[in-house]
Amino acid sequence: MTPDETLQSAVEYHQKGNLREAERILRGILHVQPDNIETLYFLAEIVYQLGKYDSAEQYVRNALMYDPANAEAYNNLGIILQAKKQLDTAIQSYQKAAELNPNLPDVYMNMGLCFKEKGQIDSAAECYQKALELNPGMTDAYINLGIAFQTKGKFDDAIMYCQKALQINPYDANLHYNLGIALQEKGQLDEAVTCYREALQLNPLDAVICNNLAFALQENGRPYEAMPYYQKALQLNSGYATAHWNMSLALLLTGNFREGWKEYEWRWETEYLTSSRRDFQQPLWNGSDIKGSTILLHAEQGLGDTIQFIRYAPLVAQRGARIIFECFKELTSLLQFIDGIEQVVTHGEELPEFDVHCPLLSLPLVFNTTIETIPANVPYLKSEPMLTNRWKERMQHDKSRCKVGIAWAGNPGFKQNRFRNSPLDIFLTLAHLHGVALYSLQKGEEAKQTKNLPENVKLFDYTDQIVDFSDTAALMENLDLIISVDTAVAHLAGALGKPVWTLLPFSPEWRWLLKREDTPWYPTMRLFRQSSLGDWESVMVRVLNELQRITD
Repeated sequence: MTPDETLQSAVEYHQKGNLREAERILRGILHVQPDNIETLYFLAEIVYQLGKYDSAEQYVRNALMYDPANAEAYNNLGIILQAKKQLDTAIQSYQKAAELNPNLPDVYMNMGLCFKEKGQIDSAAECYQKALELNPGMTDAYINLGIAFQTKGKFDDAIMYCQKALQINPYDANLHYNLGIALQEKGQLDEAVTCYREALQLNPLDAVICNNLAFALQENGRPYEAMPYYQKALQLNSGYATAHWNMSLALLLTGNFREGWKEYEWRWETEYLTSSRRDFQQPLWNGSDIKGSTILLHAEQGLGDTIQFIRYAPLVAQRGARIIFECFKELTSLLQFIDGIEQVVTHGEELPEFDVHCPLLSLPLVFNTTIETIPANVPYLKSEPMLTNRWKERMQHDKSRCKVGIAWAGNPGFKQNRFRNSPLDIFLTLAHLHGVALYSLQKGEEAKQTKNLPENVKLFDYTDQIVDFSDTAALMENLDLIISVDTAVAHLAGALGKPVWTLLPFSPEWRWLLKREDTPWYPTMRLFRQSSLGDWESVMVRVLNELQRITD
């Protein structure tokens, strides 16, 4: 049998899917002809498909010794190196390919994907755009450009490139899906729902599309319509953790706590919280008898969540357990005086010995919490008297009849933070009310908005003297009212039993339920909801009228 005939037999085995036999034949050819370039490239392809990346790299490098000007070979070498997570070396290989032949769109596409994996979004976008210059019909480049702009928050550009991809291939479910994501991120929820429906019509067995359609409906204030799509996603993939978790949010939002808390436990299997999961050797507490035991309660997710659910600590203590609580540094001093907690440990410090553990947001499930049984005795947090007096002295110059604390922005790490944030300017309308003085409770980057305000705006900003939430609590104790968007400040005010008005976006978090102007979590809290997405103006008109009514 001639070498060519043997190579043809390897091709036939490859076409039949018998990669190992094809590999065996090709190795035999190389044993006789180690410089057979065609065989080296083919063997590299075979072993790459078998997951043997080191061997694939070596075969391509051997071929390039005899064929150093082959741009496509350098492109393939880049793909192999990228699979090995050697991203910088892969980019060098793609750049070499582009140098040898600057007219290969796939090279720029692959290089862009490599930059994307490195988190260098601008460089990735430049590569995708170069690929499109060479091949204007390259739908993958449009899609990835859309994703790149979406990552940078440039949603209009993301939408434009997704739409261009759809002009080329209008029957691709993934293109409709990606356009739906971009529209949803921008807040065009009706349009996003339409895109997901079109994607689902083209691919009715895709659980991910079902989940995203459901979540878009939920964000659009239609959780009851969303739930059948979550159920369909779970019928298609019973272990789909994100769909389980999103389903839990819809159940909780609509008041179905019994089922909602059960589904909420899926949060630990999602990509968002897997890395935060605590896998202790000690067992997870499920409500069993813990009298005489030591239990570790540990904070999770945001600061507001911790403040809201630490209310369960006294209930755990009533079971006869000694409680150790691990929390974030910002809350350590504030939470050390909670009834039933014997020791507070800052996250990252060495933990003392304990027998069982429980993440804080699993406690509602343990206690079978319904709307009617929420432990809502306030205040369950207290400010240190000495610290409260210290803040009182700082504020004694202000003789206003109504001192109002304000916070207009939440945690920037929260995915939907842009929807719940309000411009400071809208809050400043309150400062013109007779007898009202505003106090900033805003920390972080958004706090800089208080600089260079008009002289006629009475806004006191002592936030540079706030060290942690103990200071925030002490400042709050000297205020008459707190007005805040949905952030930790609102939770803290509610936990202290202070009058607090919480301003909610059109699609609120599950904890605020639907339509209510009160909340069973905090008896002293009132809710002011957007009637449409992004409409803070009408919310503030209602707040302004109500504040004027109580201060006249």
